[in-house]
Amino acid sequence: MEKSKIKVSQGCIDLLQEFRHLIDGNTELLVKLKDLIIDWVQEGFQDFFQKLDGHFHLLSGRSTGFSQESSTVDFVQIDKVPTVLVLMLAQLCVFIEQTTIPKVTEDLADSFSGGGARSSEYGPPFVPGEICRLYRSSGEKFLQHYINIKTQKISKLLNKRFSTPVWLKHKEPREVNMFVDLLLLEFNGVVSEVKQILPGLIRRHRHSDSTGSTTSSRSNPMREDMLNRSNTNRSRSQFLENHLAKLFEQKMEIFTKLEYTQESVISTVLKLCLKSLQEFVRLQTFNRSGFQQIQLDMEFLKSSLKEFIDDEAAISFLLKEVNNAAHERCLDPIPLEAPILDKLINAKLAKIKEQSANM
Repeated sequence: MEKSKIKVSQGCIDLLQEFRHLIDGNTELLVKLKDLIIDWVQEGFQDFFQKLDGHFHLLSGRSTGFSQESSTVDFVQIDKVPTVLVLMLAQLCVFIEQTTIPKVTEDLADSFSGGGARSSEYGPPFVPGEICRLYRSSGEKFLQHYINIKTQKISKLLNKRFSTPVWLKHKEPREVNMFVDLLLLEFNGVVSEVKQILPGLIRRHRHSDSTGSTTSSRSNPMREDMLNRSNTNRSRSQFLENHLAKLFEQKMEIFTKLEYTQESVISTVLKLCLKSLQEFVRLQTFNRSGFQQIQLDMEFLKSSLKEFIDDEAAISFLLKEVNNAAHERCLDPIPLEAPILDKLINAKLAKIKEQSANM
């Protein structure tokens, strides 16, 4: 990545240096052609940066006319283009806009000011503001393109998971489903790529109570009180609690402005995937065991996803939305009790620890 930045920036400066030596000559011919040479140099850089932008789009597997709003991506192209390359192109665009263009503009002003041999109807040969806007727009598109590729790949995995089993005949959950492992593996891949290219460390925050202890959705008094009720009353109470909580949480800002940082990109991919997961759940009908499997998987993801993102509140909200969607689509929505939930999750964690020790 750093080599690419140096090549672009230093290459422009070296070329300007050669042109500077050319026009510094005192021959009569060069004096007469000086204005024309200055126009050629400025126009050449304008053309170079425009064509370089087009080349970046070709490398990304997209034409220069693709839209940021478009989420439709050709999966054949996705397979051919390394996603890390798309991320590199986004970061290169930022570097060119913020570093290379200002430096080139400064050198042009120092040694290549004047000109005017071109007809006035064509306007100035080099317009740095136009080039900066071009690369700012392209950088945003590449970043969005990367997120589209990753979210659609993970969405295909989720779609396969939720469209394959017959949820109305699902058996009682005995462990966290294997699709959770695949999902976490994909997220790890995103984190690995993003940390190679984008700035910013992934911070981890925990929401604590006044005593400093970490809060848990399974250990509050309301939840424990619910466990003492009958299954039917507990289910109704939980649904009412979730519905009331949703009314307050709807004001939560889930999707923030996309930025060129590790936190922003990872957060956006993760949130979009969880929204897709919610939609896939809404398309199914569950028996009690199927609903309990979703409950178990989401509860395990809640703790596992904390290492990927610092926006714990938003992730908890989206996971709760998935669980609520399964509840609404369940014929007999009786949740797993907390002790059983903890036992299954701890068994999964122990299995992961054992596998890590044997690697």
